[in-house]
Amino acid sequence: MKGLRRVSAVTITAGAVLAAGAFTASAQAATTASPTIAAKGGFVMNNATGKSLFTKAADNRLSTGSTTKIMTARVVLAQPNLNLDAKVTVQKAYSDYIVDNNWASSAKLIVGDKVTVRQLLYGLMLPSGCDAAYALADKFGTGSTRAARVKSFIGKMNTTAKSLGLTNTHFDSFDGIGHGANYSTPRDLTKLASSAMKYSTFRSVVKTKSTKQKVTTKSGGYRYMSWTNTNNLLGSYSGTIGVKTGSGPEAKYCLVFAATRNGKTMIGTVLASTSVDNRTKDAKKLMDYGFSR
Repeated sequence: MKGLRRVSAVTITAGAVLAAGAFTASAQAATTASPTIAAKGGFVMNNATGKSLFTKAADNRLSTGSTTKIMTARVVLAQPNLNLDAKVTVQKAYSDYIVDNNWASSAKLIVGDKVTVRQLLYGLMLPSGCDAAYALADKFGTGSTRAARVKSFIGKMNTTAKSLGLTNTHFDSFDGIGHGANYSTPRDLTKLASSAMKYSTFRSVVKTKSTKQKVTTKSGGYRYMSWTNTNNLLGSYSGTIGVKTGSGPEAKYCLVFAATRNGKTMIGTVLASTSVDNRTKDAKKLMDYGFSR
């Protein structure tokens, strides 16, 4: 009888181990199952290797909203002999543009103030200032008129897209307020963001949750401009290092995102999500999935 009890105990113990193993395997499968997102399109990749880890309509052309401003910044940062401390005078045209476009988000630049290129990049990427985007396009485009300079700058955006191999991307505005031909894809926007993140200034700007910038007024005095980042992942998702939100009547709710954990960086995009909360949840799901892989 003693021997029988010993055999039974061994059998029970073996069964418990098998059951525990099955449970662990099941739990792991549950955590690595491909996520469901609200967005129409999504993509995430390992930034170091470029390996795709999740795709949903990743090559479908969709409106991009203010994620367009990643390219605006990328074009500026690629300028030869760029002086980030060069000053730009805020023109009335920039503030008028905000008034004339209902969906234009603003950095609240004040006409006559002198702001640096670096400050304009903060105004562009944190509060998603369309006025800051206009100022940068006017500054870095070429031509004898403002209209010509803006057209030239948008041309540079499209030339850069081609050079990066973004075959499903086209820009017809400097800020994402498109005119019928402003589109990209989750895969292309992720590649663009990965390229932009190679610039140290871009990395510094997009990981900033909020900033207070001292600018020179028309009279020669100074004032402070306070800007808060619209990217809710900053402070709510451990390891977040960027990148940019976007929204609009066509674009719905978009987010290009990146985070680093244990030396590994995930970068990706969700386009046409259903709300601000859902684009954030979508991004978190995709990064969780990427890190688990």
